[in-house]
Amino acid sequence: MTMTSYAISNPTVNGRPLVETALVKAHIIAALCFFIYGLLAGLVFALQFHNLYPFVGVEELSPGRVRMTHTTAVAYGFLVNGFMAGLHWVVPRLTRRPTLSKNLGWFVFMGWQLSLVVGLLGILAGHAQAIEWAEIPTYVDPFVVVTAAALAANFLPAIWRLGKGGPLYVTLWYFTAGFIWLALTYIMGNYFPQWLIPGSGGAAITGLFIHDLVGLFLTPMGWGLMYYFVPTMLNRPMWSHAVSLIGFWGLAFFYPLNGVHHYLYSTIPMFAQYSAVIATVGVELVVMTVFINFFVTLRGSGSALRDSLPIRWFFVGMIFYMTTCVQCAYQVTLSAQEIIHFTDWVVGHAHLVMFGVFGLWVLGIFTELWPRLVGRPWWSHRALEWHFWLTALGMFFMFVALVAGGLVQGFVQKGLNPWEDYVSMSRPFWGVRIFTGLMILMGQVIFIINMVKTARSPKPVEAAAVRAEGAVAPASSVATGVA
Repeated sequence: MTMTSYAISNPTVNGRPLVETALVKAHIIAALCFFIYGLLAGLVFALQFHNLYPFVGVEELSPGRVRMTHTTAVAYGFLVNGFMAGLHWVVPRLTRRPTLSKNLGWFVFMGWQLSLVVGLLGILAGHAQAIEWAEIPTYVDPFVVVTAAALAANFLPAIWRLGKGGPLYVTLWYFTAGFIWLALTYIMGNYFPQWLIPGSGGAAITGLFIHDLVGLFLTPMGWGLMYYFVPTMLNRPMWSHAVSLIGFWGLAFFYPLNGVHHYLYSTIPMFAQYSAVIATVGVELVVMTVFINFFVTLRGSGSALRDSLPIRWFFVGMIFYMTTCVQCAYQVTLSAQEIIHFTDWVVGHAHLVMFGVFGLWVLGIFTELWPRLVGRPWWSHRALEWHFWLTALGMFFMFVALVAGGLVQGFVQKGLNPWEDYVSMSRPFWGVRIFTGLMILMGQVIFIINMVKTARSPKPVEAAAVRAEGAVAPASSVATGVA
């Protein structure tokens, strides 16, 4: 794998650089710091399944609290920081305008990291909310809301100005919707069940929050970045703008109805459960448009999978995306739920979505951007290969082990076997889980060492020519689609 471009075109607009590269780098570094913590927390949590938990008797480091920090650090620390880095790179290039304010960008950066650190410490101190994916203590929530509002305020003015007088790329459609949906989703999940709607009604809203956080924020941000980086790295347009818009409007229509499928066979009215099943199958059909657009765009560029690691990250992530969506359409049926509910099948599915798809895409973006941000070629391409294969194979085998273990657990439960059988039959799968987690962790350590070495290596005497992606915005022939 070779990269020939390390210089970037970053013109000034009204005395400001178009892209605040320092903010991009800061978010990348913060994302990887939280990711390492999240991986360590997940590894420590997994050790308890083999009676190897190192913090027995330490209340603040009990497995339940550590697990909550694992998911929080990966979702809000790693993924959201990675998306923010991508936003600071992509939005100014597409709009040809810098963000509203450099200082506001740094306020968002500092506010987000501070909120996460205080939130993680609050969880370990026992102040977590009893809402999945919203465990951050209530006293941190106002700061998260303010920071998220500032994030939207920093990007939306440039997008709206472009929409009034120029082409609006589908990437920007996704970003705009993601900002709006984030505010609605976070407030709904963190305030309504806790303070306004108790009982099964609150549980239903919690289910909506769990799924809408993925589908109405992470998904539009991830899809938006994919629709920018893939065509610019391949130097060719996406196959179909119309298909990309079908994906956008299908996501907007079907996804808000999905959340109740987390509570099949519960006290929530059955009409709501049936509606969630139908909507889930519907959105999986819509997601197929994204697969089709990606793979048809890649057609004829098979060499890119060999020569471009960023493209390979996106390709494998899309394969995982196809897998998890086919799995999702099946697992929401009532007959499947009888077996897989409360098993590791669900854990494997969640890992494949959150890290196997969006996490791999974020790592692909980091691999693409880091040498250009520091103006140096990668220190070691072999280290990049090790990072890729340890991470991708680790995620794949973890997913297979958890899904297979979930099936075993489900049939053991359905057969009313003793709990001891459940544990003893699960341990081989839990062992694979620990081993694959170590593979993923080792991959990230290698990647971080490579990043540090790259940043400290001597600059090349002459920077190579800037690639098409380095321009202010991609030409219409390489654009992600306009409307």
